[in-house]
Amino acid sequence: MCVLPLHRHYCFQRDWNAWCGVGIMRCDEYFFIQHRGECRGVGGIFFDDLDSPSKEEVFQFVQSCTQAIVPCYLPIVEKHRNDPFTPEEKLWQQLRRGRYVEFNLVYDRGTKFGLATPGSRIESILMSLPLTARWEYMHTPSRNSREGEILEVLQHPKDWVH
Repeated sequence: MCVLPLHRHYCFQRDWNAWCGVGIMRCDEYFFIQHRGECRGVGGIFFDDLDSPSKEEVFQFVQSCTQAIVPCYLPIVEKHRNDPFTPEEKLWQQLRRGRYVEFNLVYDRGTKFGLATPGSRIESILMSLPLTARWEYMHTPSRNSREGEILEVLQHPKDWVH
């Protein structure tokens, strides 16, 4: 299984157009958090159970995905890595990280498989979770806020390419 959604806490449409425009399939369906009615991230790639092609064909497919994703993703990171943030934006990031944790523990097939496997190294499985996350009871951002804007996108995914 390979999964790679774009986890953005705020809307940057140019970033999303670049991310979703590399010809990779959307993974909003897999990363849907049913009990919240929203997606975990925006677009991305998801593939699983590649049994039919040969190992060489699967490897070529994975290489082609990497060649498409890396040139798109690195400029996004570079562009935003020094962005300033407020305490309120940090709180929103922590709440979104909470959604990441919820998805991984409740729905993610790889995590569930690992946790159900006798003798598995639990810490190795949980290591992908963020170090910090937060939950607030019934937190609902204002619809006209930047947080409300991204929540609208996560609750109603768009086709950012067409």
